[in-house]
Amino acid sequence: MGRDKAELVVAGERLADRAARVLMAVCDPVLEVGPGRSELDVVADDPRAGPLAAVVTGARALHTRGHDGAVLVLGVDLPFVDARLLGLLVHHPAVETVVPVAGGMRQSCCARYAPDAVAVAADLVDRGERAMHALLSVVPVVEVAEGEWRAVAPADALADLDTPEDVIRHGVDDR
Repeated sequence: MGRDKAELVVAGERLADRAARVLMAVCDPVLEVGPGRSELDVVADDPRAGPLAAVVTGARALHTRGHDGAVLVLGVDLPFVDARLLGLLVHHPAVETVVPVAGGMRQSCCARYAPDAVAVAADLVDRGERAMHALLSVVPVVEVAEGEWRAVAPADALADLDTPEDVIRHGVDDR
């Protein structure tokens, strides 16, 4: 993208603030893993280490706060995810990792990771892995089909902002 996605504004709200708000509506505790763009408690990470390491960093920080359950992950570049969609993931009856599928692709940065998946993620990171799909390929995953998550969220709920073209296509204020 070439700029800090957390600072993009959608409907008058910075993406960092929006992600914090929707996560707080369904989870407690909630942490930001990153540079501290929101008002959440912050756990610093190395952005070059990749998203898998960020999940491990966040899960370890939650563990120090007494949380040993599943971990809900929301990437800041998913501006249309709302509390209803996150609630569907949080309250899903499966004990495994729960991941929505959009356009035939697992949405790894909007998912609930089971405790055993977090342990596997730590092992993968220790071996130098950075990508979320590496984790999803080796742990049990329950996929939430589009028809299921679209019952609570609009079609573009899992659209992400990875490029300047995405920003334009979704009408995001990129000031």
